[in-house]
Amino acid sequence: MSPRHRNGSSQAATAVAVVADVLAAIIGLWILMYLLEANRANDLVQFVQDAARFLAGWSHDLFTFDVTWLRVVAGYGLAAVVYVFIGHLVAGRLRRY
Repeated sequence: MSPRHRNGSSQAATAVAVVADVLAAIIGLWILMYLLEANRANDLVQFVQDAARFLAGWSHDLFTFDVTWLRVVAGYGLAAVVYVFIGHLVAGRLRRY
């Protein structure tokens, strides 16, 4: 395998890992803002909430705990962990080729 091809797959792997980390960071930022009771009327807070809700749409109401903060942490946290896990798994596979 040529060094140029290996470098290209390494760059693609890095890009996949960075995208996965950014997505997880957005979700993590929303969890932190929620726990710290950030002002939801603020544009930045609203943007982060909307982005996190979009990214974790499949998991944000997955759990039905009675405590609201625990439901937010578990639902959104699961999405963040899945993004990191799958993103780095794909990046590892790309680096091999």
